[in-house]
Amino acid sequence: MRAMQWLDRVRLVGSDRPQQVQLTNGKVTAIGTDLIPADGAEVLDFKGDYLSLGGVDLQINGALGIPFPWLKTAEPLQKISRYLWQQGIDAYAPTLVTAPLGEIHTALRAIHEYTPNKEEPEAEIVGVHLEGPFLNPQKCGAHPPAHLQPLTLERVKAALGEFRNSVKILTLAPELDPKGDVLPSLRQWGITVSVGHSMATLEEAQAAFAAGATMVTHAFNAMPPLHHREPGLLAAALTDGRVWCGVIGDGVHVHPQMLKLLWQCAGDRLFLVSDALAPLGLGDGIYPWDQRHIEVKNGTARLEDGTLCGTTVPLLAMVGRLVDWGVCDFEAALALATLNPRRAMGLTTELVGQPLSHLLRWRSPHHYERLINDLPATLLDHDCKNHQEDIGNV
Repeated sequence: MRAMQWLDRVRLVGSDRPQQVQLTNGKVTAIGTDLIPADGAEVLDFKGDYLSLGGVDLQINGALGIPFPWLKTAEPLQKISRYLWQQGIDAYAPTLVTAPLGEIHTALRAIHEYTPNKEEPEAEIVGVHLEGPFLNPQKCGAHPPAHLQPLTLERVKAALGEFRNSVKILTLAPELDPKGDVLPSLRQWGITVSVGHSMATLEEAQAAFAAGATMVTHAFNAMPPLHHREPGLLAAALTDGRVWCGVIGDGVHVHPQMLKLLWQCAGDRLFLVSDALAPLGLGDGIYPWDQRHIEVKNGTARLEDGTLCGTTVPLLAMVGRLVDWGVCDFEAALALATLNPRRAMGLTTELVGQPLSHLLRWRSPHHYERLINDLPATLLDHDCKNHQEDIGNV
């Protein structure tokens, strides 16, 4: 590998002019406007394309036919993690929906025991997102009501079991705990509390945010709509600068015009999630889901009764959709999938120190490439992993 290389005319989120990027032994070591020496031989002209970190998906229920909530062993995680890496995802939170506690514990154990073998690059697991079982029955959506549980500290401890340190996000309905006993303990344990599947009033949501909840799960979905006399949970979140809002950007779960409203209200506190189900990467069709079946059409998944329950639209495909719909510009949409999820979880957003293989080149909002470690300009354009809207060719 060549010791020193440079990228020229690189666009970065937050920079008002093209930058130069210095690479040393395959890692970013400097970013500036006057880095390339006169005799710099290893220079790639980026031609104004964007360079970014990979995506981070904080709500994903499975992929390649494998649902996270019903994992029995850790083995399938390698296949999924490699697939997500190839799709441009750097990190993800395997999401476990409401299920019997025994099944939740089995899945938690599988994820806890997973160790990447590092033979091939793969997306990192940042921790489990436990979506339920402490949800409001009036807004349970596709979650089976029979397995919902009261929100008490004892019940939460029982659900987490011995895997408390593996859970990094917990979605709950705060109105189920009017005394406010649960949130302080969750925050003490280092678990991000996300409010969702909830009928919380404005006052109940504000109390939850004051107690340490910092996130909203799939904004607009599984919560009361905005109302001018009953503002509710979403209004509380959008007007609280401490709160991050996840949103499914497929255009079906939330209409593009409402996505635009979310962006204009929350701005840099908004981030994209896929809410992808196990058929991610398999195409349309009918698939099993717990004791039921889901039908996927054009990337949208529904139960047999028509209940909307998720997508198979890849996270990074949503970037181009937001741009096409005029929700926000390309740079903002790119941040919603790459930087903002990291900020919501306190993860680093620095490019300096990152291996080149962890970065993406965006030729357009619909076309991105995962870079390679060693990049003579004659090879880069041909040896990257190329991805297009919705299909993510690998």
